[in-house]
Amino acid sequence: METINFEIVSSNSSVEWTGRKVTGAHNGTIGIKNGNFIFNDGKINGGNIVIDTTSIKILDVTDPATNTQFAGHLASDDFFSIEKFPTAALHILSVKEISGTTYHLEGNLTIKDITHLVGFEAQVNNDNNTLSLGGKLIIDRTKYDIKFRSGNFFKDLGDTLIYNDFELDFNITAEAVFTGQSKN
Repeated sequence: METINFEIVSSNSSVEWTGRKVTGAHNGTIGIKNGNFIFNDGKINGGNIVIDTTSIKILDVTDPATNTQFAGHLASDDFFSIEKFPTAALHILSVKEISGTTYHLEGNLTIKDITHLVGFEAQVNNDNNTLSLGGKLIIDRTKYDIKFRSGNFFKDLGDTLIYNDFELDFNITAEAVFTGQSKN
């Protein structure tokens, strides 16, 4: 059984986030610090993704002062507490093949030192020792002590309510790591 370790190429990978509220949505990006995927006999069977929470950016707010204020709020204890928790992580525990390149990944997602089991479908392609993975993970932020303007915890929010679920769209590139051997 051949096992290959693929290391994430952070500069060629992205995570886009979307958060919704009654009056619309906000979106942006967040960087991947590092990570890897393990392949056994040509199939993904595990991995780890470390997110750099300090890199969160807001793309839909174009006014610089408003963008800076919003970014500061996302960094605060109301949301991600990035000073205390500069990273979040997804540790893939199980993988089920749905079809040739489609997998259901399950793993422990840790945000603000709180861990819950999550799952999502991902498209995984391995071509010439380069792996690409794309998928969308939907997260209930309240499970990670992110309760600001959540209808589960606050009443009469009206049009200031922020929905509990937010999305992370992964587009990841990883390259095979060979130690002491040549690439085939």
